[in-house]
Amino acid sequence: MARTAGGDLKASRRDFLKSTGAAAAGLALGERAFSAAKTEILALNGGPPAVSAPPIDADRWPLYGADEENAVLALLRTPNYEPNAQLESEWREYLGVPHAKTHCNGTSALVSMFFALDLPPGSEILVPSYTFFATIAPMRFFGLVPVFVDINPRTLNLDLEDAKKRLTKNTRAILPVHWIGLPCDMDAISEWAKEKGLIVLEDAAHAHGAKLQGRLMGTWSRVAIFSFQMTKPLPGIEGGMGVYQDKADYHRAAALGDYQLEGVPEDSDYMKYKGSGLGLKLRMHPIAAELVRVQLRGLDKRNAAGAAQVRKLNDRLVQLSGLYEQTSGRKDMERIYYSWNMLFIDEKEAGMTRDQAVTALQAEGVKTSSFSYRLQHKLPLYAEAKWWHHAPTIPDLPGSEQANATAIPLPYFTSEQPELVEQYVRAFEKVWAHRKEIGKA
Repeated sequence: MARTAGGDLKASRRDFLKSTGAAAAGLALGERAFSAAKTEILALNGGPPAVSAPPIDADRWPLYGADEENAVLALLRTPNYEPNAQLESEWREYLGVPHAKTHCNGTSALVSMFFALDLPPGSEILVPSYTFFATIAPMRFFGLVPVFVDINPRTLNLDLEDAKKRLTKNTRAILPVHWIGLPCDMDAISEWAKEKGLIVLEDAAHAHGAKLQGRLMGTWSRVAIFSFQMTKPLPGIEGGMGVYQDKADYHRAAALGDYQLEGVPEDSDYMKYKGSGLGLKLRMHPIAAELVRVQLRGLDKRNAAGAAQVRKLNDRLVQLSGLYEQTSGRKDMERIYYSWNMLFIDEKEAGMTRDQAVTALQAEGVKTSSFSYRLQHKLPLYAEAKWWHHAPTIPDLPGSEQANATAIPLPYFTSEQPELVEQYVRAFEKVWAHRKEIGKA
């Protein structure tokens, strides 16, 4: 897959599909179906929609069952905080990291991470604007300065080349976000950070179980965080986790939000603060910990099943002119999905605008929209100097803008939906078969 000067990812779908006999056969079937779709009447014009009423639980999440209910019921009968320590132990084992700390949510895990770094005020952290506020806003409490970095509009992940241009003498760390479960290029990021003497951090709130080169997200960095909020791949309804490679970071982070310093050894310099901590209480609710513990047992199996179903859909959709999926194209990457299956349209290639395509797809029964994600650097918080020890610079980020102008999100189906997948394919083929007509409307 080649990268253009503008940062877009281009791939010859036909060349890729012809690389295997099975894929070529699939292409031929797709072309026959596409030809048939030309004779169908668009739902916009009174024809029957391609998607019948979808199952109400096709993308329902979380999916809790008897195991979660029994775990919570047992805790209610004997209330205690043991699930927190148990989850920390299980998460350390799963990731292969030395230290882990539960938090009440991913935001508090980020707060603790920034505190753990103990960086001087004015220290800059390279971070994408295309992210949830919690990745960035807590920096202000510690005098840290977010340096907004653009994303690649086809991966939704940090653009390392843009980050390199924003390096200054005050840059101390880089914080990539693995967006919707797609791993960032952590090998290249880590190599460059080592060369420049930067701390590598990870916001892995979306990436539970995702891998690059066989290595789990959250293990490439000095400190990483995960979210267990109810939409995430490991849903605790609310909850978070910080993982630490250095015990000094772990002790400092724990002392901020755990007044009892649970899990911190007695010989730690921070144990003198036991009983007060350093002023906050960020403890995870043990019911959330129990929910996450049960969900963790089936995480890898669920991730694999979900990714396989997305492939059944996307491998056919990306054959359509001007339609792309969120991917880096790397063969050494194992991504996961949650919440969205993100597609992008090249309006010139497709011959119709995004809004025209979305309107036609919605009429066919597809659950989608003209999606635009809130960009942090455009919010008032970052433009008002009174909230910052050192006010951040507000840049132009064309990649982020392009992503917002071209994204077409599909739901992530959380259970097997073979009929619905076929209907979605048919809906897209109908719309693309009539794209010249739609584009002239």
